[in-house]
Amino acid sequence: MPRSWIRIPLARPGRRTYVGCALLALCLTGVPAVGAGGGRGDAADRASSAAPRAKETPVRHAPKPGPAPATSRAHTVIGDGSTAYTGPQPGQPAPEKLKPGQKPPQFVVFSWDGALENDDHYFSRFRELAQANNADMTFFLSGIYLLPKAKRTLYHPPQHAPGASAIDFPTDQHIKWTLEQLRLAWEEGDEIGTHFNGHFCAPDKGAGLDWSTQEWKSEISQAYSFVQNWKTNTGFTGIPPLPFDYAQELVGGRAPCLEGQDNLLPAEKSLGWRYDASSPGDFQQWPAKKDGVWNFPLELVPYPGKDFQVLSMDFNFLYNQSGGDVTEGDPAKYPLWERETRRGYLNGFERVYNGSRAPLFIGNHFETWNGGIYMQAVEDVVKDVCKREDVRCVSFKELCDWLDVQDPAVLARLRNLDPGESPDWTTFITK
Repeated sequence: MPRSWIRIPLARPGRRTYVGCALLALCLTGVPAVGAGGGRGDAADRASSAAPRAKETPVRHAPKPGPAPATSRAHTVIGDGSTAYTGPQPGQPAPEKLKPGQKPPQFVVFSWDGALENDDHYFSRFRELAQANNADMTFFLSGIYLLPKAKRTLYHPPQHAPGASAIDFPTDQHIKWTLEQLRLAWEEGDEIGTHFNGHFCAPDKGAGLDWSTQEWKSEISQAYSFVQNWKTNTGFTGIPPLPFDYAQELVGGRAPCLEGQDNLLPAEKSLGWRYDASSPGDFQQWPAKKDGVWNFPLELVPYPGKDFQVLSMDFNFLYNQSGGDVTEGDPAKYPLWERETRRGYLNGFERVYNGSRAPLFIGNHFETWNGGIYMQAVEDVVKDVCKREDVRCVSFKELCDWLDVQDPAVLARLRNLDPGESPDWTTFITK
């Protein structure tokens, strides 16, 4: 199947630069109709992140048994009181092994790069949307979003001067709002992952694409540190601790620009992380492990009315609609572009929902690009799919839980299915 590649430059929105995005997008020609089998391809994405200096690799605290009642969860304060152990995370589904003849659930993971609650209040909007639609989501926190600008030199990014970052440091108010959303999200069952820190992307010098495993370990240590020491760094001593031990809760992340996974994976594996969402996009397929870590790439979904596929992320639709990294295109086209984005995600969903049941991964940013149409498109998709029969809108961590209890031989057979291929499920799983 012929392929064409498009290199997309780093997007730096003029209105604000809390979140930047760029990617290596793959347009796949001759894409099959929705519901048919799909060809294999590659692609990539970009997002945002930043964080302060940690002196050493974080200690992974041993979990304490016995959940406290939800109405009065006991606190075991950790470190300077920025975090606390309050028992196992509420609202986590119990994973079950597929039974003979059972059709797999349709998993959908909505994830957010950056996870800042700023004046647009998108973090709270989509956290509440998840609650209303039986969904859990993954929020990839950029570490510097808990670090005041006045303390920016606490962050020592690899191959850059102290305090350097490709995204803005937050205001004090935004830090306070973000802390509140992180607390509520975790208590409601959502995952708090990491988007690492400074969001440096190629072709900029010193991008994560060029970092060694040791440099990635430094970046990760700082991502832990900014969450575990936000009280010391901000001076906000009157705010309650985050209700989780981040050394235990952090089990995966997405690298800025989907770059550097080869050297990043050994660092993640050494910390016992369970997954990585930093690989370039691929066709919709059941996941496999890479170097012992679950690999969750963004995926290619059929672009509505076109003969190519697009990466399942808001910025990729923007690139194909308003052109390159133009974040404020022709307002007259916003209604059309919103419909195209919504339909594109649903094309990908329906292909696997009626086919292989491979998980669908949708990545997003809290941005008002093109009048906020990408936010509305994702909201519409959440409302459409998350309450359908056999659909489970979960976090990446919850998907890991389910995959880990399955028969490896069954997963291997599932990976051999084309996206739109629906076997006879009554005989597909025999033991």
